[in-house]
Parts: sequence; C-alpha cells; structure tokens
Amino acid sequence: MHRPSDRREHVRYELPPMYTRITVRPLDSDEFLWDGHAYDVSEGGVRFELDEAIEPGTEVAVRIDLPATLGERSTDRRSAYAFANVVWLEEEDAPGPVRMAAVFTRFAREGDKDLLFRRLNEGRYSLAA
Repeated sequence: MHRPSDRREHVRYELPPMYTRITVRPLDSDEFLWDGHAYDVSEGGVRFELDEAIEPGTEVAVRIDLPATLGERSTDRRSAYAFANVVWLEEEDAPGPVRMAAVFTRFAREGDKDLLFRRLNEGRYSLAA
C-alpha cells in the first residue's frame, strides 16, 4: 500500500518521539548502552535519536517501548525487541542528539513483530509522510 512516487516498501507509522523510548546495544554487549527516542517505525526499520552516533553498518539490538494506551495497565505492556543494522545518520555539526535509522534484520522473540504492529494498527498512530 504505497504511492507510485514512494520508494518505501513498508508503511511507516509516526511515533510521539518524547514518549516512544528506544534502547540500543551493540551485539557484543549484554547491556543496552544507549537510551533515546523513536520517531517512526515500519515493518522494515526504525528512525530514532540517541545522544551518541552509531556508525552506519553497525549491527545492534533495539528495544522499542510504545506509549501506554488510555486505560492500559503497565503490566499489560511489553517491549518489542529486534536486531537491526544502522543504515544512516544525520550529520550535523551542532551538539546534541543524533538522528539515525536502522533496518530490522529479525525480531528477537517470537511474537515481537506481531506485538509491535498490532499496537501500531490500532488506529492510534498516524502514517508518516
């Protein structure tokens, strides 16, 4: 479902960045080292920002925490985990967070992909341009 002028393979969902936490770790670490915000996500990948740049080509693990829905208990929430490759970063000379994007290579646990996209398809999130 994409427009002829749109080269994207998957529909992207815009996320409320200050409320959509993403944590990232390099594959050679057992701990999530970087904490930031996701801006949009599709079945193919995620655009996000961290305080530290990660070089394109780096393989990482990500945890995405969508904001709770109205009336949802915190015990009903579950993070989605995926493995991904960083494909680009915004080069800016200004200090501060760095935006980048990663392409998913696979989801870490059975059901993570379904969990993430079931929540995205609830109608709460806008399609990204």
